[in-house]
Amino acid sequence: MFATVTAPAPASRRTPASAYRQVGVDTGVAAATPHQLVLMLLDGFDDALLQAAGAMRDGVLALKVRALDRAVRIVDEGLKANLDLAEGGALAARLQALYGYVSLRLLHANLHDDAAALDECRRLMRPLRDAWAAIGPQVHTAPGSPR
Repeated sequence: MFATVTAPAPASRRTPASAYRQVGVDTGVAAATPHQLVLMLLDGFDDALLQAAGAMRDGVLALKVRALDRAVRIVDEGLKANLDLAEGGALAARLQALYGYVSLRLLHANLHDDAAALDECRRLMRPLRDAWAAIGPQVHTAPGSPR
């Protein structure tokens, strides 16, 4: 599920660079720990918002819609859908609420070309991304960790 955030270009439109990048993404996902996969999703979310903001600024509707669709899918299908509410307790419930709110704000940003809503979503998700990255070394050296 994590590797299918964006579809690869048809073979007729692939360049050597895009093919290499796709192989790199597939390899990175296959070799990643669960912690690294979440970090990849959070980084992909940030990248999608930057693309959407640029497209919004430049008036490129199709790119804005694709980028925001990618961001919403990352939040809903990658982050929110994989929360374990039974094991995660209050933290998982708060993350679920955050992800729900962010998805609504992204929909609003898309419908109203609201760059401020994109900035709000980045401000809300960035501390989560930074905290997730900061605990990475501890996760990877903990006894019983996969890597």
